[in-house]
Amino acid sequence: MPDLEKVYLHRMIHIDNIPHILQNGITHSSSANSNPSFKPIGDGSLITTRSSFVLKNGKRLGDYIPFYFSVRTPMLYVIQKGFNLVNSTSAEKIVYCVVPVQRILDLKLDFVFTDGHAVDRFTTQYLKNDIMDIESLIDWKAVRTKYWKDDNDLDLKRRKEAEFLVLGDIATSAIRCYLVYNNAAKDRAVSLGVDPEKIYIKSNFYF
Repeated sequence: MPDLEKVYLHRMIHIDNIPHILQNGITHSSSANSNPSFKPIGDGSLITTRSSFVLKNGKRLGDYIPFYFSVRTPMLYVIQKGFNLVNSTSAEKIVYCVVPVQRILDLKLDFVFTDGHAVDRFTTQYLKNDIMDIESLIDWKAVRTKYWKDDNDLDLKRRKEAEFLVLGDIATSAIRCYLVYNNAAKDRAVSLGVDPEKIYIKSNFYF
């Protein structure tokens, strides 16, 4: 049986969104508690595509707050490097909010998780009643790999991008810790109100 307190979810945010998260939690854009000054990172065109993508449960992917199971994802690479017409964001301004799966269960929030990029046709979607099988349903070696280009495994990138999708706002108390790039980022997060004991510098989690 998996220890879901040790299965970590990672949500990448712009550091400027921290004050709102500390006050309201991680909120969805359609929430009554959404951030009116939300600073986005990521691919706007992909966000549009996801908004209209229908999951097998009939709900739209865009209705969920997405998390990855690990760090150094292809999306982070795009965000940092500014590819695909995405404005680049420096590592120092990107923060990981880390939430254990168990805390999503404790909050009684609905969710879907996938064994690859959510909109890929080869990806399988799993529901809440599948959660106790998560250790066998996710390719953890792929999720945690540092490099995803492999001529002998053309599906590696898809599997690395496995997702955990949460329906509803996530209370601040569910966030176990915050991961940042360097001391300057930590100092900035502390100045915005984050408990310094909950901040960890993980430069190797970035590009």
